[in-house]
Amino acid sequence: MTARSAVAGFARREWGPLYGEVRGALVERRWRAVPLTLTAVVLIAAFQLVQNQDWGYGPVSAIGFVRAGDPLWLALVRTPLSLFVPALDLPVWGALAQVLLVFGVAEICLGRVRTLLVAYVCTLAGTLYARLGIAVGPGGPLGLPEADAQVVDTGPSAAVVGLAVVVCFQQRAWFTGALVVVAMAVEVVVKPNLAGKEHLVAIAAALVLCAVAAAFRWWRGQSPPGPGDRGGVRDGSRSGAPAIKS
Repeated sequence: MTARSAVAGFARREWGPLYGEVRGALVERRWRAVPLTLTAVVLIAAFQLVQNQDWGYGPVSAIGFVRAGDPLWLALVRTPLSLFVPALDLPVWGALAQVLLVFGVAEICLGRVRTLLVAYVCTLAGTLYARLGIAVGPGGPLGLPEADAQVVDTGPSAAVVGLAVVVCFQQRAWFTGALVVVAMAVEVVVKPNLAGKEHLVAIAAALVLCAVAAAFRWWRGQSPPGPGDRGGVRDGSRSGAPAIKS
């Protein structure tokens, strides 16, 4: 076996089923396959436009800015919209590209309801971790300095990381999933800031969701999905009728 054929075989095993599922959905339904993703892209672009106006920064901060120093109830209220408010110190095209790719793949593979659930849980996990990290202080491995209590904590990155891990788990793309985890760990080593540590927390939350889904299948007496059945965490059933997504 040549190196080229070995690489091609690996690519087919790792990404072939995922590519086939995504391509099939897009060919069959085009933009109708990813309405949640397109809505998220529009929301991010709209928030970016508004928050950069003199009249818009105040309203956006009032409904979508989350800081660890805020009252908990206020942070919880703002967390859902904070997912779509791009970080002020990062280029918005990065957030748009991440959401278009990862949310789009997740929406097709997981369905809209589960995509929203994973995105929210991973974002919420990061929001709650920031408070814990500041309470621990900079001395702990996951601790944070007191100054991070006033850092504006917004953007879809934690949701994107969590969704990537869940999709890799569902599609059995183990190498890709491991690559995501390693990349986020390296990010924290190179730049140990609030965002990087929240990405690790998002990965942990995503793995917990995967474990819960696997345990639920086991409890129902179902074996984990194999190469011919990759719908283990998707809406709907594989028995005869096509999966129905919310």
